[in-house]
Amino acid sequence: MALPPQINSVKMPDAAVAEATRPRKASRFNLPFLIVVALLVGYGLLVVWSAVANDPDYRFSRQLSGAAVGAVCMLLLWQVDYRRLGDLWVVFLVVNVALILSPHIPGLGTDAGMGAMSWIKVGIQVQPGEFAKVTVVLLAASLVARYGGQLDQVREYLKVLGVLLIPFLCIMTQPDLGTGLVYLFISAMALIMGGARPKFLLVTLVVGILAIVAVFLVDEFVFKYEKSPGVYEYKLLKNYQRNRLLVFLDPELDPTGDGYNLKQAQIAIGSGGLFGQGYMQGSQHALGILPEAPTDFIFCVLAEELGFFGVVVLLGLYLALVLVSFRIAGSAGDLFGLLIVMCVVGMWLFQILENIGMTCGLMPITGIPLPFMSYGSTGTIMNFIMLGLVGSVWAHNTATGKKDSYADTR
Repeated sequence: MALPPQINSVKMPDAAVAEATRPRKASRFNLPFLIVVALLVGYGLLVVWSAVANDPDYRFSRQLSGAAVGAVCMLLLWQVDYRRLGDLWVVFLVVNVALILSPHIPGLGTDAGMGAMSWIKVGIQVQPGEFAKVTVVLLAASLVARYGGQLDQVREYLKVLGVLLIPFLCIMTQPDLGTGLVYLFISAMALIMGGARPKFLLVTLVVGILAIVAVFLVDEFVFKYEKSPGVYEYKLLKNYQRNRLLVFLDPELDPTGDGYNLKQAQIAIGSGGLFGQGYMQGSQHALGILPEAPTDFIFCVLAEELGFFGVVVLLGLYLALVLVSFRIAGSAGDLFGLLIVMCVVGMWLFQILENIGMTCGLMPITGIPLPFMSYGSTGTIMNFIMLGLVGSVWAHNTATGKKDSYADTR
């Protein structure tokens, strides 16, 4: 009897079908992210070149060197598996404190004529507080991630909050209020994204505001003393720090100091109009009227020379960077990776809003630089290191072929 025809159930699929359906490993390099970074960095270098062209106190070659060193650091860090850093919060805390307090070492630290002991001399002047932002991000992310998104007990929340306040307290010994506020915002982002209960965060915010008011009152009624006839000094805050906050409330309070700086910044922004006065044709900073043009007030240089159109381009690049970073955070396979990216993005957003806001009179004047735009090799390298951390999260989640992100599993 003839056997019925057999069906070959294990027949190998056609080669073309097999190739089309084979799982593919995503690229370790996020092309949209790198394109946005390249455009933003290039735009920043163009603006810095114009801002320092006629100022002998600044060298464009130093900014260019900082960008080159930073790019190398970014690419190297991109290859490091960030997950190996997840249990090292104590190490990050120790390194952070050492960096911030290093300017207090005799013979090493200097105030660079800025009123705060924030720099060290190691052949060149370096601001350790900028590099400490990296350790604050890693400290906050690794510490909060230990709770797995369930930071809902008062005792544990207070422990975490206490540790995260250490960098702020250390930086205030310099004192550097602007950088301290950046540390606080990074920590706040970690707590918000890390599952802290909303009522804990609200109480913390209220206590923080009351603490600021208390500092002013104690300084005014307890620590105020007359240094010379008619000239008063304070213990907790430097005079220039107090003046910056008070000028924000009343710009006419200090017409020859910080009030003057704010007025000149607003004049420069307004004079740019729709398309600006032309590249390297800005009158305010070319005449030396605009204070700290290459650093704190670099946004005014851009607005004066390239106008509203140039500002829109910058904001568009920032928006693209944030959106691509959000996508990377959403692809993170664990809470630690998500917190790293969100802390970095939070830091950038705070610095962007504060720097642009202060030049427009919407925020108090601080020494917070504009990311990827302000002159300063230390800050430039730091931002590239942050980019490397974000890239590491992308690379070491796509490389493992994970289908589900941490956000999808919540």
